[in-house]
Amino acid sequence: MGDKSTPLLAVLQLLRKYDLKGTEEILRKEANLGDAEYENLDLPEVELASILTAHHTESDPYSYEFAYDSLKKFVENSLDIYKYELSTFLYPVFVHMYLILILYDHNEHAKKFMEKFGPEQEDYYQEDLKRLAVVENKDQIKGNELAEVYNTNKFQVQLSRDASTQLKRYLHEQKSSPVIINIINNHIQIDIHDGPGRTQAQVKATVGGLLGEASRNDNRTKVYYGLLKEPDIQVLPAPIEDEDEADETPDKPKKKKAKKDNIFMKKPKSDPNAPPNDRIPLPELKETDKIEKGKALREASKRVQLGPDSLPSICFYTLLNSGQTAVCADICDDSTLLAVGFNNSSIKVWTLTTVRLRGMKSAEKLQDIDREAGDVLVRMMEEKDRDTCRTLFGHSGPVYKVAFDPFKTMLLSCSEDSTVRLWSLQCWTCLVVYRGHVWPVWDVRWSPYGYYFASGGHDHTARLWATDHHQPLRIFAGHHSDVDCIQFHPNSNYIATGSSDRTVRLWDCLTGSQVRIMTGHKSTPFALAFSACGRWLASGAGNGEIVVWDMSTGLPTATLPPMHSAPVHALAFSRDGTILSSGALDSTIKLWDFSLISDESSSEESGMTNLTQKEEKFLLRSFATKNSPIKNLHFTRRNLLLAVGSYEGSS
Repeated sequence: MGDKSTPLLAVLQLLRKYDLKGTEEILRKEANLGDAEYENLDLPEVELASILTAHHTESDPYSYEFAYDSLKKFVENSLDIYKYELSTFLYPVFVHMYLILILYDHNEHAKKFMEKFGPEQEDYYQEDLKRLAVVENKDQIKGNELAEVYNTNKFQVQLSRDASTQLKRYLHEQKSSPVIINIINNHIQIDIHDGPGRTQAQVKATVGGLLGEASRNDNRTKVYYGLLKEPDIQVLPAPIEDEDEADETPDKPKKKKAKKDNIFMKKPKSDPNAPPNDRIPLPELKETDKIEKGKALREASKRVQLGPDSLPSICFYTLLNSGQTAVCADICDDSTLLAVGFNNSSIKVWTLTTVRLRGMKSAEKLQDIDREAGDVLVRMMEEKDRDTCRTLFGHSGPVYKVAFDPFKTMLLSCSEDSTVRLWSLQCWTCLVVYRGHVWPVWDVRWSPYGYYFASGGHDHTARLWATDHHQPLRIFAGHHSDVDCIQFHPNSNYIATGSSDRTVRLWDCLTGSQVRIMTGHKSTPFALAFSACGRWLASGAGNGEIVVWDMSTGLPTATLPPMHSAPVHALAFSRDGTILSSGALDSTIKLWDFSLISDESSSEESGMTNLTQKEEKFLLRSFATKNSPIKNLHFTRRNLLLAVGSYEGSS
């Protein structure tokens, strides 16, 4: 039957897709289709759509260039009130025209089309276009990850009602428009909003994603971004132990502490945006954990209040002679331990205080210990086995992330070998290997309450785990590229992920569904950090830009001026949430006035901001190292900033 069968095969595939078996049988009989042809039904989505459209303009490759050129002129000649929104159409139309030209074997025309109009597309799409230009004939479409993403998903464009009317009128008048109408119908999702067209700044703030902007419906779900009510236990151990510490002027700390405790107890109680405490099951606090929490609270009472006039001191830990092999670092919550992951698959843990790291007694000696004793955890440690550094071996590829649990009894690590490992910091061995990801795992993080942890990797998914389950509890699928960074919300009910598809998404741990999709980054986000109050999320990207998002709307609150000249790989909020620190591969640490950023955005009800005048004031100070790219930033409980980097020589 030759070429004639192609439309028939397309119709058959469509019938099979919608499971219309009776009609399918009749058509097969009438068309005399053999089993061999029927079995090989596997047309790509884009080909199916093009075959089934009524217009056969595909025979004329010149019509594409003419149609795109006329669409471009229409956008350029539109009024400013429509122009900026309409211009977001050009890129998806361009991409699909290129793919259709390739599909109908007009390879030379496709190449010229790419050379002519490719450089005109926005800067942030140029990397994608390079990857797309590799597709030079229709057999290569299937193997190209990017082409498949564009063929199987719709590109989101937001237009005001007036702008969409203008577009409809233009398409109606144009003779060359069937090409564009087909692309719009099959591959572009138009989200129409009431109100005036958006300004250039407003459009620029949210475009940049691989598949365009988030639609309004994506961010409608309510997000409980408030903090959980803390259990009252915290306050109990504090006064007892404080008496030992109160040396000179015993009154002062006590006065301070009483005030602080009240603040700590009141804040979560009155939070209307907090989720119910039992929304997801959280682990019970053990006695040792309660003591640890008590210590944390007492430390917090001696916290330094930070602000533009009182910047934090920074203590920088430099890894010398690491020969560019250190990949990641983490400091535990009470700032006593430092872990570093290396590209030779090992992990090293150092103590940052005078207390040495002790090993556990042998099995024979452990049998003699009274398990009911109050100090059993101390007794099981070997007196003679003390060291300032311990090395953990087990991974079979570079270690991309290490993370201490909140009570510093365990350490998580993830690696190129596609596993996540859980290590004991008491017997210094691997306890569990979690296998679920099928490609390298880029990031792993603990829940603020322990027990749960989350990982993200090259397989485009993020996963939620519990330490006592071999399989993930939730798989968060929706990103169109690698999940490069991941972060738990302070209330442990949500997980934020940043991906190479240039979006940041928020997932609900209870339902496993996506509740926010945030577009506006122009390159891959590599670092995420939630503010102390849980409402704001900061993300740092590969082009040095930092965006602050509002969890209540999913919109960007502020895009900080791009002061970093290299990818931002570390972000940390001070414990009181007034300062945001960022560290990048350009070997600098920058401190931002976060209280100014959040005040500005709270006063602007619209959600979109005109912060240009104040942008310069956001940056408080910049600190440069000699040549040590920043691997990690961590605020201690007293608001001292600790940073880790590896010295890369004086070249």
